Amino acid sequence: MTGSPVPTGSITGRGMTMSDMLARSARRAPEHTAFVDASSRRTYREVDERVSRLGGALLARGVAVGDRVAVLGRNSTEVVEAWLAALRIGAIAVPVNFRMVADEIAYVLADSGATVVLCDEAFTEVVADARRAAPGVGTVITLGEDLAGVLTEASGELPEAPISDEAAAYIMYTSGTTGFPKGAVLTHRNLYLHAFCSMATLGLEGDDRVWMSAAPLFHIAGLSGMLPALITGGTVVIPPSGSFDPAATVRTLVDEGVTSCFMVPAQWQSICALPDLAAHDLSRLRRISWGAAPASTTLLRTMIAAFPQAEVCTAFGQTECSPVTTYLRGEDSIRKIGSIGTPMIGVEVRVVDEEMKDVPQGTVGEIVYRSPMVMTEYWNKPDETAEAFRGGWFHSGDLVREDEDGYLYVVDRVKDMIISGGENIYCAEVENALAAHPKIAEVALIGVPDPRWGETPLAVVVARDPDDPPTDAEIETFARDHLAAYKRPRHVRHVDALPRNPGGKVVKKTLRERFAPVVDPPA
Repeated sequence: MTGSPVPTGSITGRGMTMSDMLARSARRAPEHTAFVDASSRRTYREVDERVSRLGGALLARGVAVGDRVAVLGRNSTEVVEAWLAALRIGAIAVPVNFRMVADEIAYVLADSGATVVLCDEAFTEVVADARRAAPGVGTVITLGEDLAGVLTEASGELPEAPISDEAAAYIMYTSGTTGFPKGAVLTHRNLYLHAFCSMATLGLEGDDRVWMSAAPLFHIAGLSGMLPALITGGTVVIPPSGSFDPAATVRTLVDEGVTSCFMVPAQWQSICALPDLAAHDLSRLRRISWGAAPASTTLLRTMIAAFPQAEVCTAFGQTECSPVTTYLRGEDSIRKIGSIGTPMIGVEVRVVDEEMKDVPQGTVGEIVYRSPMVMTEYWNKPDETAEAFRGGWFHSGDLVREDEDGYLYVVDRVKDMIISGGENIYCAEVENALAAHPKIAEVALIGVPDPRWGETPLAVVVARDPDDPPTDAEIETFARDHLAAYKRPRHVRHVDALPRNPGGKVVKKTLRERFAPVVDPPA
């Protein structure tokens, strides 16, 4: 990296990088609040200067263009600054799930080839353990005292480094519910086009935009969702990590005047269950969105009733697509309830069979994508990349159907679909039906071995009231009224909570491991 020094935030290279977005807003509205977290409020000027100083510190420690910088921390402004500092000098940020154990962290560090780790002080021991299996990590900087010292010593004057917007910005590791996680490589262009296309689809908001996501920052929803606010000079509210507190979340929505908010269905369910929700002044909240996991139509109706002043928006997609591919706008939230909507601007979709032939409208098939927001590859996994892009389209693994108006409905994941006696059973359809039972808070359906039918459905149920759970007979009676015989669960198991990954998705692999081996044989 050579050349003469340039001012903080100078735009270099072709197109716009993620770092350039911050720099532009810092020039345009330097004293506007950029980020709010549990312990700090920082303006665009402050964040931009800190990012340049941290970028200089990484350069001094040998980080070069294309090197990977892993970031392991609970939700905080410092985590975002660490990403942007890596991007400012042309490195690639690797967000790491802080809930993982040392062996899992070691896999991400070794697979990505990270040379530097920035982490919360609370994670120094687990990082030290992980480094034994990831010897390429030469430097660890803690996002506490180390960071404070680094920012004091480092210069914010950076050498010019032309960075193409086609260069990799992030390696986002998928949840790895089956096999090892894969690192989806997202470019600067992937992410800023996603932000622009989202704003074009949903409507551009002004500088008063205040955005919050209850997702962890290592999740794509937390990362990508903040970009429209960053571009328009809005404010990003970062709630703390840890157990979700619905009452505290509502207080934050009110106190910070949040205008747009994303949460997973389980979090919205907790919010809507608050007995005093209507007493809070949420008049500034103009859009609430959900995604990352299925929501029952029962919950959606509850959300619509609880937030009459806000647009309820369904956001559907996946990490590899930056992430949103389809939206269901508020005006259709009742008319097309249960749908994931239509493709957003910049996304082309097909619904295909196993031979990549388009299926007739109304028929179930896999949704595949073409879009400038789709990742470039899985990091160091050419075979998996080729499989994902077979036929020239990105294969989502989601089974959907399209109605006569072009609206899409998810029926299952390809890997979760149950085949019983030759009949396809789509878990989402059965889960949605059972979730309407007044005694059921949540339900997940899995397939379990059956000597006659190959496999049959088992429902794992969370009771709305633990002291008054639905009986198996009540569930069977309810299912008879709403589902064909072959779709009805042959077995029911009760749990206090469904296992979820950090993105809020139910981990059905865990349920299958727990319940499939001990299912009673059918009568």
